[in-house]
Amino acid sequence: MRLRVGVASHQAGRARNEDSVSAADGLYVVADGMGGHEAGEVASRTAVEALQGLGAGTPTPADVRSAVRAAHVAVRDLPAETGRRPGTTVTGVVVTTHAGTPCWLVLNVGDSRTYRMAGGVLEQVSRDHSEVAELVERGLVAPTDVAHHPRRNVVTRVLGGGASDVEPDVWLLPVSPGDRMLVCSDGLTDVLSDARVQAELRAEDDAQAAADRLVAAALAAGGRDNVTVIVLDATLSPR
Repeated sequence: MRLRVGVASHQAGRARNEDSVSAADGLYVVADGMGGHEAGEVASRTAVEALQGLGAGTPTPADVRSAVRAAHVAVRDLPAETGRRPGTTVTGVVVTTHAGTPCWLVLNVGDSRTYRMAGGVLEQVSRDHSEVAELVERGLVAPTDVAHHPRRNVVTRVLGGGASDVEPDVWLLPVSPGDRMLVCSDGLTDVLSDARVQAELRAEDDAQAAADRLVAAALAAGGRDNVTVIVLDATLSPR
């Protein structure tokens, strides 16, 4: 099995890009920082740096949970220069093996997202940690109303902030040849529906071209938030 990777990012309508990314050596994650001024940028970068060790060896779900909690502490300990504690989402994929089988080890805290496309069908793997997602689960908000809900960007779980601990969601998925993983900040999904994202991914076989296409589509749709995308393809190595 070998991987092809595409990465694209744009600050869009923001003064700076507070997203950070790792897209090499087994670790493919996006962190979307928050906190004002430079705090969000520092928070997201701190989180990604704290997770770098996961790219080595064959990490387990327990290893991922431990690393994410350490990243939470690192972000929480950053100075609150603006009176707001800096924080960041983080989501993505660690490449590992389990019982001899290559696996995607998906992690998530917050409302950035990780998707898997198999057979041309896109499915969200991660679960949004947001107020509106909880309202949808309880049947109080229709999924079609999420894009316009006034609380759609209120996250309920982040790295840093005021919480003493954080519980990441973790999934272990066997890799199948032809799998395409998408990791993105909410600057993409706030303006493009899953159906539109699926269509854009289907339109490009090359991972980098697909990543560039998604960011361009988000900007063309009027996206004003930082948008970052990783496209990760699993292909069979030549014999």
